[in-house]
Amino acid sequence: MFHEYSKILVPVDGSNEARLAFEKAIEVAKRNRAQVLIAHIIDTRVLQTPTGFEGNFNEEIQRQTENLFQEYRQYAQEHDFNDIDFVLEYGSPKVYISKNIPKDYQIDLIMMGATGLNAVERLFIGSVSEYVIRNASCDVLVVRTDLENQRQ
Repeated sequence: MFHEYSKILVPVDGSNEARLAFEKAIEVAKRNRAQVLIAHIIDTRVLQTPTGFEGNFNEEIQRQTENLFQEYRQYAQEHDFNDIDFVLEYGSPKVYISKNIPKDYQIDLIMMGATGLNAVERLFIGSVSEYVIRNASCDVLVVRTDLENQRQ
C-alpha cells in the first residue's frame, strides 16, 4: 500500500519554476484527493532599510499577491480542481515553508520549484529549496520539469 498525501504546500513567488511546481501539485492532489495550499511569503529583509520600512509597500504587495493567487485559482478551476487555499505571510521564506506552515496546516508534502539562483547567489543568499529539503518535517519534492517532464 502506498501513502496518500492529504495536504500539499506549494510556495510561489511568481517565477516559472514555482508555476511548474503548482501545475504538478494540482495533478498530484487530484490523484491523492488532497488539498493544495498556495503560500506566498514576503521576505521582510528585502523591504527594510537602515531606518526601517520605507514607503507603503503593503498595499501593492497585497494587490500583486491577490492577482497571483487569482491566476492560480483560475488555472485550478480550468483543470477541474477546487480544493485550494491561499496564505500570505511576512518573514523568512525558508522558515515559513519548512517549519511554520507545515506545522500550522498539517502539511504532508511540499512541492516547490527548483532554485533560479546561480552559484554565487546561493553562496550569499542561500537556496530556499536547499534549506527546506534539510529542515522540513514532511516530504519535499523539488520540481524541475513541466507536466510532460520536459525541462523549461
